[in-house]
Amino acid sequence: MKKLMILAVAFTLGTGVYAQEKKETKPEKMEHSGMKDCVMMKDGKMMVMKGGKTGMMEKDMTMKNGATVMKDGTVKMKDGKTMTMKEGDMMDMSGKMEKMKTEKPAHK
Repeated sequence: MKKLMILAVAFTLGTGVYAQEKKETKPEKMEHSGMKDCVMMKDGKMMVMKGGKTGMMEKDMTMKNGATVMKDGTVKMKDGKTMTMKEGDMMDMSGKMEKMKTEKPAHK
């Protein structure tokens, strides 16, 4: 009986340890397959996505339509108008602005 009890405890502890996962995500090295190249405001910081890899925006960028996106999120359009990107805003390399798509949690 003792052996059975020890076996049950060992199995339970072993399963608990096995079930734990270490998830480590670094924003500089996130990968997104299937998403287009863009710049985006995420967590108050400007990020650049190229080739499915996301990293911090290190320098100002000029888009195909002539808009210049600064590291602080300021966008200066070709006609001189300026705007500031807000959380969730993204601009593709052609200069088209849109909101990031977020996954909504499933309701039970």
